[in-house]
Amino acid sequence: MGANLQITPAAAAELGRQAAVAGTPGQMHLDLVSGSCEAHVIRLQPGAMGGIPVARGDGITLHAPAAQVTKLGGLCLDYRSDLSGGGFLVTARSGIRSCACGSAFTRL
Repeated sequence: MGANLQITPAAAAELGRQAAVAGTPGQMHLDLVSGSCEAHVIRLQPGAMGGIPVARGDGITLHAPAAQVTKLGGLCLDYRSDLSGGGFLVTARSGIRSCACGSAFTRL
């Protein structure tokens, strides 16, 4: 694996669902784009998109650009949902500041 990125079972289930609907079963891609509230915002897309594998869990392989692997180390990708909707959240034990939206972060 290219990064020390963790995927929770809830995130793996939702990634797997999205990949299957998009016609790329078991393959999703994560990259970081510049954020306005924090330095990085996660962007998830179906398929491998030329990235390297950075995490696996419950039948899903998450790929990312090789140049961004160091920024993903130590992060955990989670998914939360309720009756009003759901979304992916980025967490870490320490070393990041997260936006209230949960999908944007800055390394400290």
